[in-house]
Amino acid sequence: MIQEVIRIAAEAGDIIQAAYREGLHTTLKEGAEPVTLADREADAHLRRRLQAFAPAGWLSEESADDRSRLECSRVWVVDPLDGTKEFIRGLPEYAVSIALVEDGRPILGLIHNPATNETFWSCRGTGTFRNGTRLRVRESRVLLASRTEADEGEFEPFQEGWTVRRCGSIAYKMALVSAGQGAGTLSRGPKREWDVCAGSILVEEAGGVVTDALGAPLRFNRAPPRTAGVLAAAPRAHRRLLSAARAVGMADRPGLAP
Repeated sequence: MIQEVIRIAAEAGDIIQAAYREGLHTTLKEGAEPVTLADREADAHLRRRLQAFAPAGWLSEESADDRSRLECSRVWVVDPLDGTKEFIRGLPEYAVSIALVEDGRPILGLIHNPATNETFWSCRGTGTFRNGTRLRVRESRVLLASRTEADEGEFEPFQEGWTVRRCGSIAYKMALVSAGQGAGTLSRGPKREWDVCAGSILVEEAGGVVTDALGAPLRFNRAPPRTAGVLAAAPRAHRRLLSAARAVGMADRPGLAP
């Protein structure tokens, strides 16, 4: 099954790269977040191809939420282009994110960065791979952080004892954690399920720990489809980051509270 999902993700990546070459055609959606033609074209392609391959409920950033998904045992949870701001700026830190959830837990996760030609994937019980190479989390002092959140000062409490490195897409940051290229990543503001679902199985199958920002386990295909932030890290790093995150609490993100 994963090989076909890899092919479908690569097709979506080709659509995204072609759209960039042809022009971004950017508009603003609700909340003043940018959306491009690439987001919408990749979403339509993924929905058509994934549903033809393995029909299931559907939850995607660029599709209207059909609450009938809540009655489905299996649900595709998709972000066709996570890291749109980086995509617009030409920074190679965006990704196609695809997860298949069964009874609230991801059983398959894939994150494809078409700019770097990296494909990270995992199925429950198989481990995590990047372009065929098996991955493991790694303990270090490197904490991967959102540029926007870092600019707003949200990582100032974590400067001591950590090297904070800025990176784009949360999905891509979680993939890099699974590859040992950062000990962890943290967001103390609410996240959408499609932001973190695929990345959660990648990190877990690579030996890491994934929770919300305050340590609660993540469950998916909920109403509304939001989580109280995310913390994904190697085990010891997760304990250290969780202690610090609990001390400072959640960040205030009006309009996105779970």
